[in-house]
Amino acid sequence: MPGPATLSPATTTRQSPAEQHRSWRHNGHLIEGHVSPGFDPVLQAFAENFSQRRELGGAVCVYHRGERVVDLWGGVRNRATGEPWEEHTMVLVHSATKGLAAMTMAVAHSRGWLAYDERVCTYWPEFAQQGKEAITVRQLLAHQAGLFALDEPVDRSVVADFDRLALILARQEPAWPPGMRQAYHAITLGYYESELLRRIDPRHRSLGQFFQDEIAAPLGLDFYIRLPESIPDSRLATMAPPGLLKILRGFGLRFFLTAMNPRSNITRALRGSEFPHDAQRIYARNLEVPSGGGVGTARAIATAYSAFATGGQELQLRPETLHALAAPPIPPANGFFDECMRSDGVQFSLGFMKHCPVWTFGSTASFGSPGAGGSLGFADPQARIGYGYVTNRMGTVLTGDPRDLELREALYSVIA
Repeated sequence: MPGPATLSPATTTRQSPAEQHRSWRHNGHLIEGHVSPGFDPVLQAFAENFSQRRELGGAVCVYHRGERVVDLWGGVRNRATGEPWEEHTMVLVHSATKGLAAMTMAVAHSRGWLAYDERVCTYWPEFAQQGKEAITVRQLLAHQAGLFALDEPVDRSVVADFDRLALILARQEPAWPPGMRQAYHAITLGYYESELLRRIDPRHRSLGQFFQDEIAAPLGLDFYIRLPESIPDSRLATMAPPGLLKILRGFGLRFFLTAMNPRSNITRALRGSEFPHDAQRIYARNLEVPSGGGVGTARAIATAYSAFATGGQELQLRPETLHALAAPPIPPANGFFDECMRSDGVQFSLGFMKHCPVWTFGSTASFGSPGAGGSLGFADPQARIGYGYVTNRMGTVLTGDPRDLELREALYSVIA
């Protein structure tokens, strides 16, 4: 068993009276950033991710009671070239995007544009087709609408044309009556959220544009749900996917075989997850996949969740909205067994994943979203924590990547 990480200070550069930008060397890996007094266990865990848990490149950021107490990055952003992960390096966070997308719904709720228990067709009349007239906003956001896949073909050109996509979404027949079952809406959830937002926003903005205008800009976030052309490739980390053997060991043979079946629920739900990737530009530009295409930094994710964990004044969130987000999830009639994941226990509410027995992040009031490969962002309103972790080496654990788990355990050992 490897011992604790040995960290050798390299340099110290004062940025402000409250923060120091420092760098450390650990087993040949350069780690940079800031750690407030008392939070050194998180630095230790981050360093050990490289020496003991095969981290390639990544970053972690934590706000506690509105103060940034951890902000670290290290490793390489491109395995092929060895280019370093830098302070403003951004990376695709897959389904961790869902939490940022759900924040737009929360802002709309605080502005009185929607009610979570109102029917979706109240705001979007065409949605009522094919037996969807009774589906509520709450059921849709909790993956209980039976709309986890689209029967009509959808490619990048359709996703880029909001009006064409809206017609397909409205025509989709649900797999079962609303509120009966849970099935992970891996990609479709964001499309439905975006069209709902276009209907209720007085300016009819897409979810990606609304997020940029109303959340990212006020909070100063380096995070995009619609990555613009202006972001150079040099700021983007390239993903390092796992090999077949690691996939089999991590996900298990049963899940792997299910995912290989083109007619399985999970395979159908994941169609479109490839859209954010671009062979020439690393990630696609000017394309919105709000359930899985967000690109940004750990600092941005933690900053956003910190606002939700500390009262939301920066975004003018109402207490009623924050109370709803912290409340326990409401199960569907058949319980939390997920018809796509074929497993029990993961719980969703209002667009976020909730703290639950199989994924115990933060406190029982916590809400957030993980992403394929290991990224995670969440708000813990009880501890007043905003947390973000991102990586470019994709892991193969469905309910908590070991790298992220060690970081969170170190964090909560400090604030306990």
